[in-house]
Amino acid sequence: MAEAVAKKEKKPNPVGRFFKNIGLAIKNFFVNLGVGIKDRFVDFGKRFVDGSIGTKMSHFVLGAGNFYHHQWIKGFLYLALEVLFILFMVLCPEVNGTPYGWRSLGPEGIGLKGHDGTATKPGSDPVLMLLFGLVTIIAIIAFILLWLSSIKSSYKADLDVREGRKPTTFKQDLAALFDNKFHVLMLTPTCIAAVAFTILPTIFMISLAFTSYNQVDMNALGTKQFTWVGFENFGAVFTGVGSLGTEIKARFFPVLGWTFIWAVLATFTCYFGGILLALLINKKGIKLKKVWRTIFILTIAIPQFISLLTMRNLLDVNGPLNKILMDMHIINKEINFLGLGSDYKGGEFIPKLMIIIINMWIGIPYTMLMTSGILMNIPADLYEAATVDGASKTKMFFKITLPYVIFVTTPYLISSFIGNINSFNTIFLLTGGGPTITDGLTTYKAGGTDLLVTWLYKLTISEQMYNAGAVIGIFTFLITATITLITYRNSKAYKEEDTFQ
Repeated sequence: MAEAVAKKEKKPNPVGRFFKNIGLAIKNFFVNLGVGIKDRFVDFGKRFVDGSIGTKMSHFVLGAGNFYHHQWIKGFLYLALEVLFILFMVLCPEVNGTPYGWRSLGPEGIGLKGHDGTATKPGSDPVLMLLFGLVTIIAIIAFILLWLSSIKSSYKADLDVREGRKPTTFKQDLAALFDNKFHVLMLTPTCIAAVAFTILPTIFMISLAFTSYNQVDMNALGTKQFTWVGFENFGAVFTGVGSLGTEIKARFFPVLGWTFIWAVLATFTCYFGGILLALLINKKGIKLKKVWRTIFILTIAIPQFISLLTMRNLLDVNGPLNKILMDMHIINKEINFLGLGSDYKGGEFIPKLMIIIINMWIGIPYTMLMTSGILMNIPADLYEAATVDGASKTKMFFKITLPYVIFVTTPYLISSFIGNINSFNTIFLLTGGGPTITDGLTTYKAGGTDLLVTWLYKLTISEQMYNAGAVIGIFTFLITATITLITYRNSKAYKEEDTFQ
């Protein structure tokens, strides 16, 4: 007994195990990376030593090895891409006639002026400089891969000649793309699109978090320039340093706390409410089941923003609900259910409660619809065996029905939780993040019902505090990613993927 208790106490908790696994993964990554780099250098040196004169020349002129082996089209394509890369690096991209890159900078990037003090060349836009800088880095990486591909192609032709085969022609290489290399043909456009529309914007957003790109400060200083500030913006969350520090330090943890409370309540009220509703509708003896399902599904059929705006108008101070309650003498004064208006003094509780209730009205039908199908597929022999053993309806629900539904819907439950953390529409359309929060001296951008995502929207779109918005975005990503990985990896849906017990 004592040994069992000791083993139970020594068992690591999920969070500790998660971070331990992350540490091991990082360690293994760098170990494997070191081994991989070493092997690459060995292979690279071998190709240079053993390769023909054409392969050696390919280290300096792309396509030289292909020309050497009379692969004219392939050699021309490699050479043309090298020329384009050189022109890109030398000429630099231009926007509205102004180049952006290392050649465009005047003193501290503010432009050049003539003897009379008038500007002869406008200063570089830091936003475009950052963007084109990232594009240039990606272009350099792409060129390195192209360079290695040219050397590899030439060395392959060397091996073909040594083994008595003719080097493959361009037509044969093209045919291979539609045969054994079809995956390369299909994945290349996908990878390019992912880099252009996902990786580049993400890196750009992350980069802004380490700058002073804040339109409020820039307008106050009368400049369009911003600089790198390192981790200062991240430190402002805890220290309050800088012009953004007061807003971020004062509101970050309250907004973070409400975001978690909202995500938990919104997820589990809709989840268990949907399960109970599905059980009720599917219960034997209930008539007109299709009619009841149709009624609840109407909230799904109607666009969400229409439903939310309708509820906002219904619950307005001058809305129908207040009018009905006043006429029935249930209340003597209108209730501001959603905390709308700058003169609202009623606190945050009522608006938060109303948001959760309205979200249940919108979200429960989704879970009901999904679990209805799951309930119909639970093996009947499980219930028959439980009935023979004398189990009550309540016990069968908690021992058979609920575990089965949770087992099947765990990925949905996790995605629903993450979706609620980033639930922009519900908060923004109902309350706009209000009511307003102030300490008497400062009116904060983050209101009483703002989530991290709605606060981020206000900071970037409304206030143009781009660096602060980027910081909030990074924190949101780290929180959601960590919760998702910890929860899913410790769920039965992951550990017992092919079974149900």
